[in-house]
Amino acid sequence: MPTVYVTAPPPAADDLARTLVEERLAACVNRLTCHSTYRWEGEVHDDDEVVLLAKTTDERYEELVSRVVELHPYDVPCIERFDESHVLEAYATWVADEVR
Repeated sequence: MPTVYVTAPPPAADDLARTLVEERLAACVNRLTCHSTYRWEGEVHDDDEVVLLAKTTDERYEELVSRVVELHPYDVPCIERFDESHVLEAYATWVADEVR
């Protein structure tokens, strides 16, 4: 069961999270505000962003990534996959039931 880490600007984050859950690509998406410092096109930027932690399944992972790329306002969105080695079985079952 992967968790997908995505960063997005605040105006886009709510829509991304809701779309992923509504389309059953994620069972749940946690949203955490953060401040990011990064280099883009040779300049250092400081921006407010939102970290999205999307809980999905192996079967829906590629579809989730494709949908994020399609909807995301950045040219190069941050999308990283974390695979859990230990998950509460009841939680894993819930995720599988909600992501179809």
